[in-house]
Amino acid sequence: MLAGISTEYYLRLERGRDTRPSEQVVDALAGALQLDDESRRYLHALAHPADNRRRPQRKPEKASPGLARLIDTWATPAYIQDRLHNILAANAMATALSPTCVPGSNSMRALFLDEAMREFYIDWEAIAVKAIAGLRAGTGPDIDDSDLSALVGDLSVRSEDFRRLWARQEVHTKGSGIARLRHPEVGELELGFEKLAIQGTDGQLLVIYHAEPGSITEERLTLLGTLTIRPLDSETVSTSHKSESLRQRTE
Repeated sequence: MLAGISTEYYLRLERGRDTRPSEQVVDALAGALQLDDESRRYLHALAHPADNRRRPQRKPEKASPGLARLIDTWATPAYIQDRLHNILAANAMATALSPTCVPGSNSMRALFLDEAMREFYIDWEAIAVKAIAGLRAGTGPDIDDSDLSALVGDLSVRSEDFRRLWARQEVHTKGSGIARLRHPEVGELELGFEKLAIQGTDGQLLVIYHAEPGSITEERLTLLGTLTIRPLDSETVSTSHKSESLRQRTE
């Protein structure tokens, strides 16, 4: 009734009997469902998919060597991921922040299959919701994407939480925000993050974490960098004592 279409026609759409609804109908449904602009665009893409010509097989994703070398020089955590959240490159700070953040790993699999991540992310459920919404937005409505199908199929079989959240059909690109983490060495961190699209790639993102200047998180992030670059000697032991002192002072 809200969309101004008949029940019979709506059922035909839901059951796939009408695969080419007009843009006016899609807009009416988006309005009735109170979708935001990003979800509205996604609905239009679902309703009007690209033609069915055979797509060329995707080549394995690689990070730009120059960009990978650049983030290696940064003192803040940064990594590059593809549209399926495979880690293509990561600097030492990113790996120190999360051991799962290494080239060759998949952050979606780590998030849902590694129990340690539920302790690492203080707001695990909220992070999981955003991750799935971002996966949908990043891959688009391409139902013929075999790599996406394999990832979703694997996680659906192995994770009840993934099945539950994937069924919500949420679509959202979160370009920036706050992540609250519980690091085993330096304690709780409240980090801002930025996700920047890398031009000329098939959906690759540069993800950067940063701390508010002068905050306790900035101190702890600096300490984490110190622990990362120094060998295990008396100086490192001294730093570890400082880490414990810092944690006790802020708790």
